[in-house]
Amino acid sequence: MNFPVLTSVLIFVVILTIFNHRNSRIRKQNMENYWEKEHRANFVRKKSLDDLEYISIPLEQFPMELATDNEIIKECIETIRSLAKEKIVNFTGISNTDLKLMYGTANITALSQYDLNYTEFVRTLQTWSEELYRLGYVDEARGLLEYAVKTRTDISRSYFLLASIYHDAGEPEKIKRLLMVAETLQSAMKNSIVRTLKESYPDIC
Repeated sequence: MNFPVLTSVLIFVVILTIFNHRNSRIRKQNMENYWEKEHRANFVRKKSLDDLEYISIPLEQFPMELATDNEIIKECIETIRSLAKEKIVNFTGISNTDLKLMYGTANITALSQYDLNYTEFVRTLQTWSEELYRLGYVDEARGLLEYAVKTRTDISRSYFLLASIYHDAGEPEKIKRLLMVAETLQSAMKNSIVRTLKESYPDIC
């Protein structure tokens, strides 16, 4: 019998067992913490929503009359007009449990809708800007993308297309500022966006 090999296998099994037990304890503790937090959140009384950072859609700044014969753009404009009548808030990176703790359980339906409105808003801006860019309306696409980034969107294509526009315009300093915004995002997409920008523009970022 090859004892060194057997010993190595036994050590590996022991280490793997310890590792699995440790991960199991961590998962169990995390789950207990989550349910304890969720339990507390469910008893938080309704609070005022006056301090929310509502996003107003500046229709007068958007190219609402440009290329309206294009079906994609026409649909985007209709969506934006509709969203302009709604309340929009970016809650990216904030869980429903945290929202309930901050503003009360009774507000969670409204808050979730505000966040859904935001998601639809930035997705629409992305689709709209991409189509404008494809048609050659670079400045107009740039304006939409800059507004999306201003609201701290985490749609990666918004950052990449805007960085490309800045690069083509010979404005490297704006790519740096774009990277700085990306580095402050509270989103799972943050690292991917930052990494891609740095890899795409190593001499700038």
